Amino acid sequence: MEAAAAYGAGRAGGAFDPVTFIKQPQTIVRAVSWLFSIVVFGSIINEGYMNRPTEVEQHCIFNRNPNACNYGITIGVLAFIGCMAFLALDAYFPQISSVKDRKKVVLGDIGFSAFWSFLWFVGFCFLTNQWQVTDLEKDDPLKEGADAARAAITFSFFSIFTWAAQAFLGYQRYRLGADSALFSQEYTDPSQDTSAPYGPYLSGDEMEAPGSYQQPLSTGSYTSASEGYQTQDY
Repeated sequence: MEAAAAYGAGRAGGAFDPVTFIKQPQTIVRAVSWLFSIVVFGSIINEGYMNRPTEVEQHCIFNRNPNACNYGITIGVLAFIGCMAFLALDAYFPQISSVKDRKKVVLGDIGFSAFWSFLWFVGFCFLTNQWQVTDLEKDDPLKEGADAARAAITFSFFSIFTWAAQAFLGYQRYRLGADSALFSQEYTDPSQDTSAPYGPYLSGDEMEAPGSYQQPLSTGSYTSASEGYQTQDY
């Protein structure tokens, strides 16, 4: 019963319950990941690009490396979109009647979450390294963006675990479906089914015993039982 509910089979076509949906661990973790992604790309966009009084062009606060800021913004925005998409799929999930479609959604959730957990790990290491080598002089105006840089690094670190948690919860949901044999509904050839109450299907050649074919009688020796006479050869 628990496995059926995990894949929506038990509640297919039922009314959407927002309270139950919000209380689900999967929903809570996605919402937290969604919030963390906003902090990361929002901090970099707002205060991640600064310049000194003698400069006109603004530079990335992470060691003036534009790749660091671009990486943080990119994975943050895509994580934001991914959370929204999977939250919508979670809400619609009980209405999916096809077992194959439910399986695709769960596997997609596992793959995307695990991959994004890895990208957050790379981002955390990248941003931390660039921040450590950033040269900030005393009373440097670039220090105004230090809090934003630290926030982006900190929530990149937290995002590693929230996205790993999403992958773990997705894997648990997949195992529930696999254990309930919802994913093993395959066609079985009746001829290979030993438990069937009937024998295997036989073709026309197999049904006719070897050597049972007889040549037709010649017309000369034909005897009519109904007329009572025998034809003669001429």
